[in-house]
Amino acid sequence: MNDEFYRQILNKQQQTEAIPSNQEITTWALQVIRLMYPEQSKKVFISIGQLQDEFKKLQDELCHIMNLTKACNNCDNERLVESFFNELPELYRKLNTDIQAIFKGDPAARSEFEVIRTYPGFFAISFYRLAHGLFKNDVPLIPRILTEYAHSKTGIDIHPAADIDEYFYIDHGTGVVIGETSKIGKHVKLYQGVTLGALSVAKNMAYTKRHPTVEDNVVIYSGATILGGETVVGHDSVIGGNVWLTKSIEPHSTVYHSPLVKVLKKAK
Repeated sequence: MNDEFYRQILNKQQQTEAIPSNQEITTWALQVIRLMYPEQSKKVFISIGQLQDEFKKLQDELCHIMNLTKACNNCDNERLVESFFNELPELYRKLNTDIQAIFKGDPAARSEFEVIRTYPGFFAISFYRLAHGLFKNDVPLIPRILTEYAHSKTGIDIHPAADIDEYFYIDHGTGVVIGETSKIGKHVKLYQGVTLGALSVAKNMAYTKRHPTVEDNVVIYSGATILGGETVVGHDSVIGGNVWLTKSIEPHSTVYHSPLVKVLKKAK
């Protein structure tokens, strides 16, 4: 290796923005989720005072993480963190609706405890809702780190900027992709392999709506691909498996893919 290579690496080392490790950031998020959902933890609190102290500790930890994140030198981190934690009760309420949607919608779910402890859909949604709360408070970098961690664990890729309402249910989940400007209404159910994506990935479209809108009470089955910022899936619709959709559909529609399948008998 020559000196020029070393100089390039050294320059990059000196220019890189400081940020705590991904493990430190995701550990903080796991602690928040486990505090709200002790089903995922062995730690049990016996008084409101203890809970208040633990939430304050996590609030201070987030402030510390953000102070070390130089991507936003002019941010009022204490105000941002306080605003985020003030919104936690609403975030918790929405997560509880997601648990209900999964439990009531899946005959295989034996209890809400099972949903909270084992379902990858709930794991990914809980990280998304935390990340989205931080994103709305203009916290840089950390929201994307959180959703990419959940992506690595579950195969479910939800951009933290996506706008997802309550009673959201992802069944099985592997291969689900929900793009940055997607908007999803209430009581929406997605199966594995669903993509809510963009028709174009041109960089000049970065600040435009590129991903679909899915209205209330929609079911989208496995392998469906729905693309485009102007594409609206009307409420109470069903999108069948492997559908490719780039145009809006009216409410109460059923869209399905009709493959040509032939069954041939073997000659005796």
